[in-house]
Amino acid sequence: MNDALLTRIAEALERLAPPPAISADLTAHPAYVWDGAAIRAVEAFAPVDYDLLTGIDAQKGQLLDNSRRHAAGHAAHDALLWGARGTGKSAVVASVVGQLQRDGQDIALLQCAIDELASLPTLFSLLRSTNRPFILFLDDLGFDEGGVGDARTLRSLLQGGTAARPANVRLYVTSNRRHIVPRHLSEQDDPINPRDVVDDRMALSDRFGLSLGFHALDQDAYVAIVAGYAGKLGVSFDPLDAIQWATQRGSRSGRVAWQYVVELAGRHGLTV
Repeated sequence: MNDALLTRIAEALERLAPPPAISADLTAHPAYVWDGAAIRAVEAFAPVDYDLLTGIDAQKGQLLDNSRRHAAGHAAHDALLWGARGTGKSAVVASVVGQLQRDGQDIALLQCAIDELASLPTLFSLLRSTNRPFILFLDDLGFDEGGVGDARTLRSLLQGGTAARPANVRLYVTSNRRHIVPRHLSEQDDPINPRDVVDDRMALSDRFGLSLGFHALDQDAYVAIVAGYAGKLGVSFDPLDAIQWATQRGSRSGRVAWQYVVELAGRHGLTV
């Protein structure tokens, strides 16, 4: 096979191969997403206003303080936000970053899909090219029985070593489970070492220095959240109407409260 033919084959293969992924400028945007190959800028980053999030004052205050330290280059924790659905876990992460940006802090949010965990070492390599502080956001993380290996991989990325997250990155993870990986009573019957089985499953959550619980609301707390939202919009509401709204949905949460307030705003011809 002559050189000319080899050259033509090589050129044809190059045309068939996809171009290498190019990541966005890591200093230019408020928020990004990682798609497993490149970092993409978020075109419209519009988190819920920090002051609008009510009923979770302690949690959002602790997360804001931790994030402010990270933005300033000081010691800060990776954070685990766990608890019931619709209680504001995801909203508060974006809201805190947005608040710091409004305060003039140079910090960015970077979301990674849960099915891209295996690519995190590649992402970390890219983030080492900048000194800008990043919050890496993993939303709704959970591992079933077959995902314990993935949990161990993530744990290793948090605990140090050559593949660990860079110093300018902190992980904020939301999960419905306090220990992320489910535990079962059958673990106590493991014939090898029952204590080690349980400890291994709890070890990932132990890697987060900040653990914030978000809990289901009682009726009074739910109405208080609606009142807070409605007050900021300048609209009145009937508490019984708000309760009926939640009852029809079978849930009382910050998310349901916000949905009711959106309904209120619509009735009054307002935008939110």
